[in-house]
Amino acid sequence: MKTHNLDVMQVSQIEKDTKDHELKKFPSLEEVQDWILVYIANLLEVETEEIDITLPFSTYGLDSSVAVGLTGDLADWLGLDLDPTLLYDYPTIESLVQHLSSELH
Repeated sequence: MKTHNLDVMQVSQIEKDTKDHELKKFPSLEEVQDWILVYIANLLEVETEEIDITLPFSTYGLDSSVAVGLTGDLADWLGLDLDPTLLYDYPTIESLVQHLSSELH
């Protein structure tokens, strides 16, 4: 009887990928929001309490290079591929975090 088995290396890689996926724990939405608040507060050299999550990023004078940098650093932290123009589609911390909720869960 002829069987079509995956070789041992392929099975090993599938098992590793599955375990890695199961072990990957994304931060909570609150942690994501806090990360963004701290990031922006550090850029602006203000306290996080001075940042309103419902106001557009542009209110704080963030230009396109900062937006791309923030998105890239957030993507690295989350381990996700995020579009560099994400802040234009979701222009507040609140809307960005809501959007990311679908990516994280």
